[in-house]
Amino acid sequence: MPYKNKEDRKKQKNKPVGSKEFTARMERQRARQKMDAKAKKNGGDKNNNGKADKREGKDVSHKKALSKGGKNKDGVKIESKSKNRSRNYKKKKK
Repeated sequence: MPYKNKEDRKKQKNKPVGSKEFTARMERQRARQKMDAKAKKNGGDKNNNGKADKREGKDVSHKKALSKGGKNKDGVKIESKSKNRSRNYKKKKK
């Protein structure tokens, strides 16, 4: 059911500059931008919406999670949203 009163819902606030969350968000954005720019250069954006065609409806997944100290230089891959977000990089039970 949609909100009827806008005051009932808090406005989303991003974390302050320099925080761990801010740094991780910027790292994710840089990875997406780099991948989209590379695809656009190679003609991989047929519908001209700014997203690489191979990335349509998918996430850019980091091989080493940003929450675990990973960076873009550690490598990224294309992965479905559900698979990437369900992993959560938790320790596996034995």
